[in-house]
Parts: sequence; C-alpha cells; structure tokens
Amino acid sequence: MRPRLRRVTLLAPLAGLLLVTLLVVPHSLRGLSFVARAAGMQGGLVERLARWDTGPVSTEDLQVPSRHGPLRARLFHPEQPRGRTVIVTTGVHGDGIDEPRLVALARNLAAGGLTVLTPELPDLLHYRITPRQPDMLEDVALWASSRPELSPDGRVGLLGISFSGGLSVVAAGRSSLQDKVAFTLSLGGHGDLSRVLAFLCTGVQSDGRSRRPHDYGVAIILLNVADQVVPPEQVEPLRAGILTFLRASHFAMHDARRAQETFAEARRMQSALPEPSATFLGYVNDRDVAALGPRLLPYASAFAADPSLSPERSAAPRSPVFLLHGTDDNVIPAIESELLARWLEPRSQVRLLLTPLISHAEVDRKAEAADVWRLVRFWAVPLDT
Repeated sequence: MRPRLRRVTLLAPLAGLLLVTLLVVPHSLRGLSFVARAAGMQGGLVERLARWDTGPVSTEDLQVPSRHGPLRARLFHPEQPRGRTVIVTTGVHGDGIDEPRLVALARNLAAGGLTVLTPELPDLLHYRITPRQPDMLEDVALWASSRPELSPDGRVGLLGISFSGGLSVVAAGRSSLQDKVAFTLSLGGHGDLSRVLAFLCTGVQSDGRSRRPHDYGVAIILLNVADQVVPPEQVEPLRAGILTFLRASHFAMHDARRAQETFAEARRMQSALPEPSATFLGYVNDRDVAALGPRLLPYASAFAADPSLSPERSAAPRSPVFLLHGTDDNVIPAIESELLARWLEPRSQVRLLLTPLISHAEVDRKAEAADVWRLVRFWAVPLDT
C-alpha cells in the first residue's frame, strides 16, 4: 500500500520544462531527470533526459541490527555516488523489500547518485502497524549514520512511503537522531493515525469532506483488531483469510490468473469459517467498506492510541521535512499532510506539495506542465540536501 507516480503523458510538458530548467534553474535538472525516470518515460528526448548523469547500480543484501532483532535490508550502490545515503521504507505490503515498485524507486534514486538502503520492517511485512516500527527506523538510521562509507558527515536521509512516511517523521524526531538526519520525506504519509483509521471506517475526512475510502484500508484494520472482534479460536483462521485476500489484491496488479485463483481461495476460506468470522471475511471479499467500516470504528481509536504511531503526538524533527501527497489519495487522504505541515511549521522547516500526479493506486492521467514543474522543483531539494 504505497503511492506511485502516475504513468503520465509527460513528453510535451518535459520537452518545454527541459528548456526552462536549463535556462532558469539548472540546479533542478537532477530533479527533472529523476521525475522522468520514476514516471517510466521512454523514447527520444525524454528518455535521454531520464538517463542524464546516471550510472550503473549494484545491490547488496545484508542485515542491520535493531533492538527488536536483525532486519533484512538491501543496499543500492551507485557506481559514482553523488549525495548522501537515504533510508527508504515501504508501506504495509507482504512483499517487503522485494516489492517491485520499491525496488524501482530505489534503483531510480541510486542511478542518480544516491546510496539507498531499504530495510524490511517485519511488522509491515505482516500488515501490522506497531510501535516497534519507529524504533526499528531509529536503529537503522543510527547504524547507517555511524558508518563512514555510508555517511561521511554522520547524517542520512529518511524517505517513508504510505504509513512508513508518518513513522519516518516520528523516528526523525527521536533525540538520538536530532543531529543524524539530514531530511525526512513522507510520501503519502499520515500525521495522526487515529484520523486516518476514522476516515477508512467512515469515508469522512477530518475536514468533513466525504471520499470513498479504499477497501484495502479496512482489511488492514480488521487484520490488526481481529482478536477484539471474534472469539479467540477464530482469530488466526480469520487473519489467514484476510491475508489471502490481500495477496490476491497484489497479484491483481501483474498476474490476473493468479489473482483470480487466490480470490477464489479466500472465498473458500470464508465458507469454512464459523460466525462471526465468516461475516467479517465476507465483508472483506465483497469489498464492503460501508458494512465493515462502522463495525471496526469502535476499535480503531484504541489501535492507534500509542503516540509513537503518530507524528503529531511525538517530538518534531529539527531537520527539514518534505511532505508529498496525491490529491486523490483514498487510503491516507491528502488532508493528513496538510495538517501535519501546519503542526510542523512552528517546530521544523517543512515543505508541502499536494499533486494529482501521485496516488495510492494506479496512476494514469495526463500531466499538466505546471504539475510536472512543481513536482520537479519539490524533488530537486531533497536530492541535493
């Protein structure tokens, strides 16, 4: 569950923006090149731009120590490093550091000269959001910032996607990292977890506006609170059914046949469950947010009660914070980054961009030149920080 750059029609906007960039703000060319790569543009001028000042990338799998046990991680080494190491963490996803979009993002960043470290947080791997995750991010940042080959000046960047965006801001505010984090970038992240869960259950944002929430979100909530809504002996069978549905949802992005088979398996698991688990899994299989959300709402606030899960209830980072959010996000609404920016402004240097070019789902609309330009200027700063 993470935002993605829309696969947009960028050729005409980028051709004009290239000229503007070269004549007016040449320091933004690195950002323009990255946006072109991340958007998957091919052919002609745009492809040459995407490859501008890039080089080969090698990878290394390793383990990073943490207070909760060693963490699987992958390091993306640029052949010619230019810039600092950035710790990139994906959202709630069963593929962890092998998730194809995360790998593509890490490679695109590393091709432009940044060293990228992608740690795998086991709770997110199992679709859980827990207070251990900011601890793990803190430990990874401490480890990376202490290694001269990764961090000559003793500082690293943090880039968190989806729920890891907010958790990265939490980690960056920890006292141990105040002088060790150069910047934090939250891509589609949250400011207050309880607000997000309330939206996913009701379809009403914190500003009172209604938006149809993504069914993925309530499935995650049910997975986390299953022990509170069904008898003890039904908890694990219900969770197994939810996980099967979530796997099928991931397969649907690239393997329709396998997705169909796995969705059918989730239906078979539903038919074998006793009540009330069968009803709950039925809501998940039917993507019935309207029925499932209200039944989960009483449990959502307790699930999000720990302050370490919400940036707005934790210490603010001293280093700059960049907030990037899709305007049409229906998993974590864009109002979350707006509210977080307001909370951070008296405490930290913050930069916010809400853009139609990014969402939590597939992205396919045509880009306006102004939207591309704003995205380029946004990325140009952390890439050179």
